[in-house]
Amino acid sequence: MAHPNGFPPGTTPRSWAPPSGTDVELVEVGPYWDAVRTPADVGECALRLLGEATGAVIADYSLMYWLIPPGHAQHWRRMQRNVNALGAHDATVTYVGVPPATHTTGPRLHWRIPVGPDRYLTDPYRLREALARAINTEPETGEETRS
Repeated sequence: MAHPNGFPPGTTPRSWAPPSGTDVELVEVGPYWDAVRTPADVGECALRLLGEATGAVIADYSLMYWLIPPGHAQHWRRMQRNVNALGAHDATVTYVGVPPATHTTGPRLHWRIPVGPDRYLTDPYRLREALARAINTEPETGEETRS
């Protein structure tokens, strides 16, 4: 049975898990997952739109990072509002700070939505759709704008 995010239950790879100690770990983007970085206001709106279809999300003050399957960032089209896909397709190596599994409150680097047995990667197509809708939503009213 597929999880609502489009991936089978237990999709956390055996080769990677969040740090178990107390220190943040810099993890290279690409080998285990790509990431999509968004401003927090857009990210919070996208979280509401995704609901149970979201995978794990890292938050750090004014930014949020979704983990998506490796290789998907290279196909990500540019979006407004500083939404960027980070992946191994670039000439430079990119790292994301990953909090320990126990850091689940902020404002500092923490898991906004923790990795779990049934929650890991977010379907990149659903995420893109939710982010596009979030970008076109008025922050004060929560209503979509018509362009």
